[in-house]
Amino acid sequence: MLWGLAVLGVVVTLFVVADVRATGASLRAFDWWQLPAVVGFTLLNYVLRWLKWDWYLRRMRMREGVSTADSALLFTSGMAMAVTPGKAGEVSKSFLLRRLNGTPVSASAPVVLAERFTDGLAMLLLAAIGLAVYPAIRPLFVVLALGALAMVVVLRHGVLFDRALALVAKAPIARRAGGGLEAARASTRSLFAWPVLELSTALSVASWFGECVAFAFVLVGLGEPLSAETLLLATFIFAASTLIGLVSLLPGGLGASEISSAGLLVLLLPMDAGPAAAATLLIRICTLWFGVALGFGALAVMLRRLGRPPAGVATPAEAGVEG
Repeated sequence: MLWGLAVLGVVVTLFVVADVRATGASLRAFDWWQLPAVVGFTLLNYVLRWLKWDWYLRRMRMREGVSTADSALLFTSGMAMAVTPGKAGEVSKSFLLRRLNGTPVSASAPVVLAERFTDGLAMLLLAAIGLAVYPAIRPLFVVLALGALAMVVVLRHGVLFDRALALVAKAPIARRAGGGLEAARASTRSLFAWPVLELSTALSVASWFGECVAFAFVLVGLGEPLSAETLLLATFIFAASTLIGLVSLLPGGLGASEISSAGLLVLLLPMDAGPAAAATLLIRICTLWFGVALGFGALAVMLRRLGRPPAGVATPAEAGVEG
C-alpha cells in the first residue's frame, strides 16, 4: 500500500512539473522498437550483478549446497527489496541462504553490504564521466567520494573497524547476535581486501553501465540521435540521479531520482519537460520496477520451495539479526 502511494506520488509530481499532455504525447510517440534494447541491457545488468553475488559466495565458501539456480533465485529475490531504505531489505537473501545451507546470517550479511558498497562506487565512477559536462554536481561528488574512501579505510583498518564494531555492538539488535559479530568481522575484512574490492567494483561498473546504455536507448526512442554524446549524457544523468536518490535516504530514491533525472535532461540535452518526464518514467519502469517485479517472483518461488521454516528458526520479518 505504501509503495503504491509512493509510486503514485512520484508519477503525479512528474506530471505536475511537466505538462501532462506533453508527457502523454511523448509516451505515445515513443519508438517501442527500442524497448528490447532497453530491457536487454537492463537484464545484462542483473546477470553481471548476479555473477558478482555468486563469486562472493564461492570466495567466502558459502556456496556449498546451493545450486546455480538457487544462487540466481537468491540474488533475484533481493531485488524485491530495492525500494527499502538503502536497499537494507536485501539482507533477506542472507536469511534464505541460511535456510538453504545453514550459513549464519551474521557471516553472509557483509556480502550484501559489499554488493551495495561496490554498486555505489560504480555509480560514482560512472557519474565522474560527466563532471566536465555539469560542474555543479562536483561538490556532491567530492563529498560522496570522500565518504566512500573513509568507509574503505574504516573497513580495512583493523583498529578503526574494531572500534566501529564495538559501537555497533552496543545496540540491542547487535547484542542479540552475540558471537555472530566475530563472523561478521571476518567476512567483512575478507570482502574488502583490495583485490576483491577492485574486481567486484570493476564488475559493478560494467553491470551498471548496462543500465546507462538502456537509458540511452530510451532517449533514442524519444527522438534523440544514437550517438556517443547521447550515451555520455545518458550515463552521467542516470548515474548522477541514482546517487542523488541514494543520498536522499528515500526508499529506492523515490522522488529524488526521478525529479533529478528529469531536471538534468531538461538542463543538459536540452529536452522539453514533457519528453524528460516520459524518459524518466520509462527508465524507472524498465529498471527499478521491472527488477522489483522479478524479485517478488523469485521470492515467491524460493519461499514455496523452502516451505515453512523449522521450529525455532526465525524468518526475516521475525528476526532482527542472527549469529
